[in-house]
Amino acid sequence: AGVRITGKNLKSAIRPFPDAVANVMTEREFQVHVTTVAEQLGWWTYHTHDSRRSEPGFPDLTLVRGTRLVFAELKREGGRVTPAQRRVHVLLEGAGHLVRVWRPSDWPIVVATLNGPDTAKEEAA
Repeated sequence: AGVRITGKNLKSAIRPFPDAVANVMTEREFQVHVTTVAEQLGWWTYHTHDSRRSEPGFPDLTLVRGTRLVFAELKREGGRVTPAQRRVHVLLEGAGHLVRVWRPSDWPIVVATLNGPDTAKEEAA
């Protein structure tokens, strides 16, 4: 089972980025924040570093912990999901996987997702 953030630490971790920070944060900077917290919480993270020779549309991050698998498309504020990304998201969701599009302004949701239970069974408890 993964580690959890609780109490004061959780309140601090889910504090949104100030607008002045979120609005200028690059996708790469945001990715560092997401992967750092994910790894601290026991997630295995994967990112294709050079996707130029890969099929277009695959999400930026693949995150695995326990029986949970999350695909995350990271965007800077105002960034748009491409048609190829939408197609892949639909395919992955159709196969029963969780796909999320996250922006810096979504930080509390990101942390809540990563801090959640490892299994659907745990979620129901």
